[in-house]
Amino acid sequence: MALWPGGEGWTVRHDQPGIDAVVRRLRSERVALVVLEATGGLETALLAALGAAGVGVVRVNPRQVREFARATGRLAKTDRLDAEVLARFAAQVQPEVRPLPDAEVGVLAALVARRRQ
Repeated sequence: MALWPGGEGWTVRHDQPGIDAVVRRLRSERVALVVLEATGGLETALLAALGAAGVGVVRVNPRQVREFARATGRLAKTDRLDAEVLARFAAQVQPEVRPLPDAEVGVLAALVARRRQ
């Protein structure tokens, strides 16, 4: 995780206590926008938790973020640098926050995607 400006970063576990800690911290920091990369569904729980907590959150295409990183001269790829790039992307691009689908729509979309596979 990283905040922009300032580039302050921290690490959390990808489990429910970690997600709860992220939500608490971002709400206490009064973060206006959180950008998450689409990572094959790993981001879904955090996306839902932030949306439910009233934090503006957007899931973006990783390719778009890599192109942004390349354009700003960030060629190295580590978790810490990725988090910083996502934070800068959020601040500079300001992708539009869209309403998140409810849980039933998410389950249905997953079933339809699986059927297509």
